[in-house]
Amino acid sequence: MVAGRAVVVFSGGLDSACYAAELASRHELYGITFSYGQRAARELEAARALAGAVGLKEHRTADMSFMGGLYGESNALTGSGPVPESFEHSIVVPARNAVFLAVAAAWALEIGAGTVAYAAHSGDANYPDCRPEFAAKLAEALNLAESDRIGSGTMLPVRISSPYAEGRSKTDLLRAGYAALGDAVFGTWSCYLGGEAHCGRCESCRNRRAAFAEAGIADRTRYL
Repeated sequence: MVAGRAVVVFSGGLDSACYAAELASRHELYGITFSYGQRAARELEAARALAGAVGLKEHRTADMSFMGGLYGESNALTGSGPVPESFEHSIVVPARNAVFLAVAAAWALEIGAGTVAYAAHSGDANYPDCRPEFAAKLAEALNLAESDRIGSGTMLPVRISSPYAEGRSKTDLLRAGYAALGDAVFGTWSCYLGGEAHCGRCESCRNRRAAFAEAGIADRTRYL
């Protein structure tokens, strides 16, 4: 087992790419991307294209498309209705991070990675499964699931890390990611929709634009 290994939830979005690039500087990094029936399938393409640039030793895509059927039209990210321009509960995918982190942790426990990471940041306060207290409780539960092998020393316990736990914002992430990746950050996908370009209007596109403006980085993202 290599203590320096980490597994990162790698969506192909701006936050996850910036955080992955940062983590790769101090970990042997493994990335997992989830296809969960999201409308923004472009983020899956972005994740595949950026896996090498951010420094992933291995990249896997997990087919969780059945989740889209569970949520259906009740959720704006898996349904076909309009997506909001500001936060609404319709864009909170129920227990999504709980599912993703549990799967990522299963891989981490198997390969001896002591860290499971996701790019939740301080701007994600509206999302309960991004909050540090949630991540700490989930890590505790996941370690209980393998307590016998962890207790015997044959398996490493996992911790869940995030920028949010360090009080860092989306802009903080972007600055660090841009320093590591340069213009490759413009290959990330943030829009809740698919298409040839970011819509520029949905809540996620607005947050992306605001982060570039606040960071003082010229935004070369293509918006409609």
